[in-house]
Amino acid sequence: MGKDAETVSNGGDAQVSNSTQGFKLVGFSNFVRTNPKTDRFAVKRFHHVEFWCTDATNVARRFSWGLGMPIVAKSDLSTGNLSHASYLLRSGHLCFLFTAPYSPSIAAAENLTSAAIPTFNSSACRSFSAAHGLAVRSIAIEVEDAELAFSASVAHGAKPSSPPINLDDRAVIAEVQLYGDVVLRYISYKNPNPPENTSHPDSWFLPGFESMDEGSVFPVDFGIRRLDHAVGNVPELAPMIEYVKGFTGFHEFAEFTAEDVGTSESGLNSMVLASNNEMVLLPMNEPVFGTKRKSQIQTYLEHNEGAGLQHLALDFEGDEAAKWGRWVRVYAIAAAYLLPEFEKRVGDVLSDEQIKEAEELGILVDRDDQGTLLQIFTKPVGDRPTIFIEIIQRVGCMLKDDEGKVYQKGGCGGFGKGNFSELFKSIEEYEKTLEAKRISAEPATA
Repeated sequence: MGKDAETVSNGGDAQVSNSTQGFKLVGFSNFVRTNPKTDRFAVKRFHHVEFWCTDATNVARRFSWGLGMPIVAKSDLSTGNLSHASYLLRSGHLCFLFTAPYSPSIAAAENLTSAAIPTFNSSACRSFSAAHGLAVRSIAIEVEDAELAFSASVAHGAKPSSPPINLDDRAVIAEVQLYGDVVLRYISYKNPNPPENTSHPDSWFLPGFESMDEGSVFPVDFGIRRLDHAVGNVPELAPMIEYVKGFTGFHEFAEFTAEDVGTSESGLNSMVLASNNEMVLLPMNEPVFGTKRKSQIQTYLEHNEGAGLQHLALDFEGDEAAKWGRWVRVYAIAAAYLLPEFEKRVGDVLSDEQIKEAEELGILVDRDDQGTLLQIFTKPVGDRPTIFIEIIQRVGCMLKDDEGKVYQKGGCGGFGKGNFSELFKSIEEYEKTLEAKRISAEPATA
């Protein structure tokens, strides 16, 4: 476990209890999935993810083009926001928000509080970007009552980041510390069913945002529809699982040890926490030590300067695996491996044409007794070998709600051991290519 070796400092985790005697990983094969439905507050779904950066305009445009997500709303100087520039990307239920600070002296000179994100802090944003580079600051989940979620979380050990704030009597937003400098943001609406198809983002997102002009939006759609899971890397797994599980009530959904997904050279341990409806999945990884190579999780922690979000899995909607290829050509793929006996494993789920396309594109396919899992991964999307993107498609587990509407059960297909193992191997190989290019630190001779 990570606690057996020295790790990077992580000031954001000071609130975590050391009482983890009952925590023990049993591994993928011995883990029995159950859903005790122990959430401490009503959770609906992932709402949005906010990145903090130093240039929101260019980062947002890059992600918009690369992911096929139009920039639908903004809050910046043109909308009267003197504190920060924020641009919102949206595809289906997936929302990415990119925020960068303006000079704090501008708003101070005008004596105005104009931030559209009420929890925004210019100094914190600058420090965050300096420490972590391009990284996720907030994982936002929609809950029935953000005030209740905040009070219940704090009562059960969560470290508060921002108390509940009422936004024009339309929405409530609150935040608690998750891991490192990442916060878990709660958002709820006065209208429990805000209109999602309207062109006015203040009705379905947050007040203070205005719609983008159509001419500034890339007319592309790659079929990405929602956030499936958000994965964090932490120095030590046990206290963080106990901490997050304690204040959310989330249950254990899956787990992996170094024996499940590691190589002969390095490894990791991992556990997934899930909400009652299993539409919010929060995996966390820790490094293991005493191996030939440094764990890739430890590499992340060093480059990120502490715990943080490692990758975002984006749910893809479509019938043809070839659609993934449009996205693949934008970002280089880190994993190009397929499971042994591939056709035998998925032949009754995918057509021969889809299997061929999956093999050509390097799509990883795995399944459990409930459904099938298709995944593909990018290399890191920023300057540092830290955050990357996963595209995921789950097949099966279709249910009907009380109104007869068909929907897919959360977490269908689980978290494939084979896919996870191949991802780990591919990241290890990628890191080896970086190491091979390093220049000797010896001083140059005159």
